[in-house]
Amino acid sequence: MTHAELSQSTEGRSSDGGPGVVGHRGAGGTPIAAEASATALVSQSSGAEWLTRYSTSLMGVFGTPQRVLVRGAGCLVWDADGKEYLDLLGGIAVNALGHAHPFVTSVISSQLATLGHVSNFFTSPTQIALAEKLLDLTHAPAGSKVFFTNSGTEANEAAFKLARRNGTGPDGAPRTKIIALEGAFHGRTMGALALTAKEAYRAPFEPLPGGVVHIPFGDVAALEAAIDETVAAVFLEPIQGEAGVRPLPAGYLRAAREATTKAGALLILDEVQTGIGRTGKWLASEDAGIVPDAVTLAKGLGGGFPIGALLTFGGQVSSLLTAGQHGTTFGGNPVATAAALATLHAIESQRVLENVVTVGDYLRAGLAAVDGVTEVRGEGLLIGFDLDADVAPAVVTAGLEAGFIVNSPGPRTIRLAPPLVLSTDQAGAFLAALPAILQTAKDAQ
Repeated sequence: MTHAELSQSTEGRSSDGGPGVVGHRGAGGTPIAAEASATALVSQSSGAEWLTRYSTSLMGVFGTPQRVLVRGAGCLVWDADGKEYLDLLGGIAVNALGHAHPFVTSVISSQLATLGHVSNFFTSPTQIALAEKLLDLTHAPAGSKVFFTNSGTEANEAAFKLARRNGTGPDGAPRTKIIALEGAFHGRTMGALALTAKEAYRAPFEPLPGGVVHIPFGDVAALEAAIDETVAAVFLEPIQGEAGVRPLPAGYLRAAREATTKAGALLILDEVQTGIGRTGKWLASEDAGIVPDAVTLAKGLGGGFPIGALLTFGGQVSSLLTAGQHGTTFGGNPVATAAALATLHAIESQRVLENVVTVGDYLRAGLAAVDGVTEVRGEGLLIGFDLDADVAPAVVTAGLEAGFIVNSPGPRTIRLAPPLVLSTDQAGAFLAALPAILQTAKDAQ
């Protein structure tokens, strides 16, 4: 029987010969319904029961989860006990279009039903189309390329290896140094961890890959003094998210571009958290008017589906990593790249970037007027605000009780990174509830 005949013979029939989606059979020929949902594969339990089971089955690297979430729609999620929350963290800037976006979920389902995985011995139309789309959106010059990963950490790991390939200066001397900033967070795998500044993350796993030097945040003079012909690359986040949403000062990226160009070092921008519309632009670095040597992306790129990317700009940089020098089994698989294409299409067609600017401006202005808020930072829908007391963790707890999900990257700092489709009404509901949340947190101290 030919492939076409096989398709015709099975189309529209269930595993038992009746109408419906084609099914599969498990061990012993037991039918497995193609329509089954994930919820049918797990038992029904309360949040407390799930957390007990969590503690006995999963590693404790994340501590105790705050809630067991079972369902989402748009900017709302529900826990195992039926409580509703406004998600103002978006899976840490991941769920760009909110939860269960109908177009993205339909594209993922359709692609998975067509072709799920092919390995890096092959490619797929969605992988190629996504690479082309990213190069177009970032105005990449001729010769630019894309390498797909599964996460932001892996994108930065690939960028670390790219930096190592820029290993010789003009006089033949080795380039041994990589510059990163104090407060930087680039991930937790070993190369990315070497770039990350926080000592508590680094110390248990030393010795880390060598040569990384952390310099003061936002200090142009320190940057220029650190960059010479022994430097292979400079890694920068346009806005440091994990450090409390700290934007680089105006002019810093341009100064970094000028200094790295003069010394022959690469300028690599980590836009894992700030990219894909988070600041109201495709890249947070767009306004700097520079062309970096590489950019890393992830988080919002897949709209909730795991995918990351390293973009290299220009032919010279794009040729630094050659065949066999890097790879990944799952990176750029058809489903992940289809999810990213769908996410980018929805952001464009639904004018999401305009919403990010409008709602972000509204939120920051509203936060600045709340008693107890001492500073508001950020751009678009990546926002950090400081409090007048060390109560940020208690604010997270009080916020959950009030039905809001937020994050505390520091004892006095709250971070918001909601879905890019957050409405003004939803933002207003949080602003209205915040004074009482802050008071509850202070009363609990």
